Amino acid sequence: MLVLLILWEWLVAITRIEKWILPKPSHIVQSLWESRALIAQHSVQTIYEALLGLAIAIVIGVAIAAIIDSSEWLRKAFYPLLIISQTVPIIAVAPLFFIWFGYGILPKVVVVTLVCFFPVAINVADGLRLVDRDTLRLMASMGAGRWQIFHMVKLPATLPFFFSGMRIAGTYSVMGAVIGEWLGASKGLGILMTRSSQSFLTDRVFATIVVITLLSLAIFALIEGAARLLMPWHYRQKPSP
Repeated sequence: MLVLLILWEWLVAITRIEKWILPKPSHIVQSLWESRALIAQHSVQTIYEALLGLAIAIVIGVAIAAIIDSSEWLRKAFYPLLIISQTVPIIAVAPLFFIWFGYGILPKVVVVTLVCFFPVAINVADGLRLVDRDTLRLMASMGAGRWQIFHMVKLPATLPFFFSGMRIAGTYSVMGAVIGEWLGASKGLGILMTRSSQSFLTDRVFATIVVITLLSLAIFALIEGAARLLMPWHYRQKPSP
């Protein structure tokens, strides 16, 4: 990355490319510092939309996975619909949400939810399906109830799959919020990028992209930290023979 940034800085300098076409990394850093208050103000809105949409997506995704796991017939009915739902580009249907729900926060949250629920639902559904059946039968033969089976067997076995889906959904959440803001918003990093590009402030566009990347990485790091906290056995190294 460091070599790439140095080459970028050097090539732009010797080719004398206009700043509004391709700014130097140093110009991007300068713009990030000069616009820090403005970017921070818009970042709060984007983070709120991303986290709210992600939370709703987790609830919906886990609920769908539980429904799919409850019966083979429901799995065959719902699983293909989940796959088909991902073939429709979100950028194509997002304008409908603004027609239906207006230009407030709701359509952005809906976009984030639609972007994030799929990896959670699919991973949790696969995790529930791959739980060891012999263990389930053993628990049932010992008189364990549904809650005991879920708490002692299914939940620990499914957590790695859940957090795998969460990592994907978490990195997508900020992107989903930005897509929603592109289509209509008064505040947020997406609308800031739109206004900056229309004003030919390309260095601010790149600075906003840097912030979006950092926010996505921050959410990923939080999810990874939660995974290590809740699944210490999954990360514990095996002792050497």
